[in-house]
Amino acid sequence: MNPPETPNNRYDSTRQAWETIWNDASIEAELATMHYPRAQTILNTYLPYLPKHEMLLEAGSGLSAVVMTLRRMGYRIIGLDYAENALHLSRHYDPALLLVAGDVHALPCADNSIGAYLSFGVLEHFEHGMQPALKEAYRILKPGGILVLTIPYPNLIWRLAQWRRKQAGKILIDDDFYESTYTRQAMLDNVKNAGFEVITIQPTGHSYTLWGIGKLFRAEGYYRTNAIAEALGHLLRWVLPWQFNFTTLVIGKKSG
Repeated sequence: MNPPETPNNRYDSTRQAWETIWNDASIEAELATMHYPRAQTILNTYLPYLPKHEMLLEAGSGLSAVVMTLRRMGYRIIGLDYAENALHLSRHYDPALLLVAGDVHALPCADNSIGAYLSFGVLEHFEHGMQPALKEAYRILKPGGILVLTIPYPNLIWRLAQWRRKQAGKILIDDDFYESTYTRQAMLDNVKNAGFEVITIQPTGHSYTLWGIGKLFRAEGYYRTNAIAEALGHLLRWVLPWQFNFTTLVIGKKSG
């Protein structure tokens, strides 16, 4: 399956933008983020659902921080990305990694062959929506296979930023790099329409929303939040869960 053609398609330019991003990034810094509290919260939420003795696939693995983390925990996992330079950098860092160049819309996997499909902040980058990639994920998963998906949420801060950009007459969508957000209901609809049973849907990343506001919530380091952001983010997660979450985590299952 190839990505659907749409007018003004940003598919290739978004891929090229990711190649530039990964060239300028650090694998060590990406690995360090896996120990941040926000990442640990997500990791600890989906880990109980991952099959320990099945092959897993991370679709859109970038510099392979998740692949390396899960592999060190004893999981069998393949990383796939359409930005090939990210795969070369990852393989140079750890030659033992199982990595493959490919597109999330045409996965090089047989039907019913994968135990879990993981995707973290990937499917929001396609102008034609997430449905084609989700259907491809459904195809390759074994019956009972697990879907783990995170997507940015249009929280109050994001909506305010969009309003301010609109008032200033600035473009709301970049011509070269496509990125969208999905509401809770849109996430549920997309996952269910692809055939998955939703196990859980949770708001996540509240502290990172605060990081985006400014220096008051930032610590030294690569997108690191400080103690104020962590404490307030923890409170917001319980008091205003769907107003300040940066991402939504969905865990689903292929029926059968």
